[in-house]
Amino acid sequence: MRVLVVTAVAAEADSVAAGLARYAASGVRELTGGYEIAGHAQYTPRPGSVQIPVVDVLAGGVGPVAAAVATATALASSPYDPPYHLVISAGIGGGFQPHAPVGSLVVADSIVAADLGAQSPEGYVPVEELGFGRGTHQPAAGLSARLAEVLDADPRIRAVLAPVLTVSTVTGTAARTAELTGRHPRAAAEAMEGFGVAEAAAAHSVPCAEIRAVSNAVGPRDRDSWQIGRALDALRYAFTLLTPVFEEPS
Repeated sequence: MRVLVVTAVAAEADSVAAGLARYAASGVRELTGGYEIAGHAQYTPRPGSVQIPVVDVLAGGVGPVAAAVATATALASSPYDPPYHLVISAGIGGGFQPHAPVGSLVVADSIVAADLGAQSPEGYVPVEELGFGRGTHQPAAGLSARLAEVLDADPRIRAVLAPVLTVSTVTGTAARTAELTGRHPRAAAEAMEGFGVAEAAAAHSVPCAEIRAVSNAVGPRDRDSWQIGRALDALRYAFTLLTPVFEEPS
């Protein structure tokens, strides 16, 4: 299986790469637009040690638009060399309580553009009701369940299979939290890139997943309470646990 992992920032990409320690770094490839992909390969056990690409990691920028552009650029740059079998949007994010406490992992069973729509006197109108496309991507159920199963099997972490919301503005008030949970009662996390990554992956007919390590509770903004280091450690460990999945037949 060949996998493209897209994060927002370098710290997240570094954590993902650290979790892939059983693979050998296979170099950094520059793409149009100034993007850099860090490759991680395994070697065949026969003489000659042939590299087999497994996981490429790309820090694509913050927000759904930057993430979509970076993902599309990466997918278009090497569509058959060999093709990617899976794209993963990965990074840290906020967790909706009590579903996803700080330090836990959330695997998306749906990737929702939570602020792609319109305001009205009656409330929020999602983009589907406006007739302008889609606001939700559904990862393959078997794939998301498999990722969550592998992660949750480890007693040292908690993994949740639930919707992940994509927002362009991070939630920072109780009122906004109540609005989002009212519209999406099963949502376990919010972040800023998943829907953009999923849109690009869908355009290239590549399955997509999203994994978030929770650094803070969604709610009134309290930057001092965020545990970014703990979340990055959880993200690293998640990709260590998922390594065997990447080696399964695609």
